[in-house]
Amino acid sequence: MSAGSNPGAFGAQTRISLGASLRAGTDRTVAALYAITLLLVGFGLIMVLSASSITSYVAGQGFFGGLWRQATFALIGLPLMLLAAAMPVTFWKRWAWWLFGIGLFLQLLVFTPLGVEVYGNRNWIQIGTSFSAQPSETLKLALVVWIGAVLLKKEPLLGEMKHELIPVVFPGAVLALGLVLLGDDLGTVMIMAALVIGALYFGGVSWKSLGVIVLGGVLAVIFFLVTSPNRMARLLGHADGDSDYSGLGWQALHGKWALAGGGLFGVGLGGSKAKWNWLPAADNDFIFAIIGEELGLIGAILVVAMFVVLALVMLRVIARARDRFGKAVVGGVMVWIIGQAFVNIAVVVGILPVLGVPLPLISSGGTALIACLVAMGVVISIARDGTLYQRELAEGKLLR
Repeated sequence: MSAGSNPGAFGAQTRISLGASLRAGTDRTVAALYAITLLLVGFGLIMVLSASSITSYVAGQGFFGGLWRQATFALIGLPLMLLAAAMPVTFWKRWAWWLFGIGLFLQLLVFTPLGVEVYGNRNWIQIGTSFSAQPSETLKLALVVWIGAVLLKKEPLLGEMKHELIPVVFPGAVLALGLVLLGDDLGTVMIMAALVIGALYFGGVSWKSLGVIVLGGVLAVIFFLVTSPNRMARLLGHADGDSDYSGLGWQALHGKWALAGGGLFGVGLGGSKAKWNWLPAADNDFIFAIIGEELGLIGAILVVAMFVVLALVMLRVIARARDRFGKAVVGGVMVWIIGQAFVNIAVVVGILPVLGVPLPLISSGGTALIACLVAMGVVISIARDGTLYQRELAEGKLLR
C-alpha cells in the first residue's frame, strides 16, 4: 500500500520529515554559533599577532610572543567550550549555586596576597611569575547561570517585586558587583550590571522591577563617578575632546588617529604605525583601533557585522529555549559579549571615555577569552536543548 492511501503512513512520514527539518534548522543554529565564535577567535589571533609584534619583540619575547600566548589560551578555551556545549542543560541548573560560590571565592582572592593591581585596578591574581588571571571574568559566567537557575526555581512567584529582586539582586548581584567594585574596576562592574539586567529582562522579570534596578544602577554609577577624582578627570577630559595630549587623552587620541589613518581599505595587515608604542594596550582594549588602521573602514564594519550576526543567532536561541533558565542565561551572555563589544568599540571611536574593557573573543587576554568561550559553550548547550524542545512540541501537535 502506498503512503498516499495510508493516512497512518502519511502521518509517520510527515513526522519524520518535520523532525528532520527541525534537526536541520537546529544544526544550522548550532553550526552558526560555532562558526561565528571560531571566526572571531581566529581573526583575533591574527590581529593580536599584528598588534603585539613590536612590543613583544622589544620585551624580548620575539615577534610571535603575543600570538603564542593568546594561542595557548585559545587551545585551553576551545576544548572547554566543546565540553560545556556537550553538557546537558540540567548540569548547569544543578550546579548553578556551586558555580556562583566558586566565582565569589575566586573574586575574593584578589584581596589576599595573591591579588595584584593592573592599571590601578585590583582585579587580578598572580601565582608565581608566569600565571595570572582575572577572576571577575569567571564570576560573570557563574553569575548569569545562577540568575537563570534562581528565576526558574522561583517561576511561580515571579510578578511580585520582592521575589524578583530577592535573592537575584539582593544579595546576589550586589555582592558579586560589590566585590569587583572594591577592586576599583568600574568598567567591568558596568558590564556585569548590564549582564544582570539582560538576564532578568529575557528571564521575564516585570518592567516595574527592571525599572527599579536600572534606576538604582544609574544612581550608583553617578555616585562612584563623582566620588572618584580619577574617573571624573577621565570623564571631563573626554567631554573636552581628550585635549590633554600628554596625559589622560593620550590613549584616546592615538586610538582615533589610528582609525583615521586607516581610511577606507587600511594600510594593510601588519602596517600599523600606532602599534610602535604609540598606542597603549594596542593588542587588548584598543585592538579595534589597529583593526581600523590596518584593515580600514571595511574591516572595522565587518567586525561589527560579525557581532551583529552573533546577536541575531543568540536571539533565535532565546526564542527557541525550553524554559526561563535558557532564556535568561543566553540573554545575559548575549548582553555580556555583544554589549561589551560595542562598549569597547564606542570607547575606541570616542563615543565613551576609556573604560578598560577588552573586545570579546578578539582582544588578547587569557581569562577573558576562556570565559567567553565557555559561555558560548553554555549557549550552544541551551541551543541544542531548545532544538530538542521544538521537535518535541512539533511532534506532540502532530500526534494530537
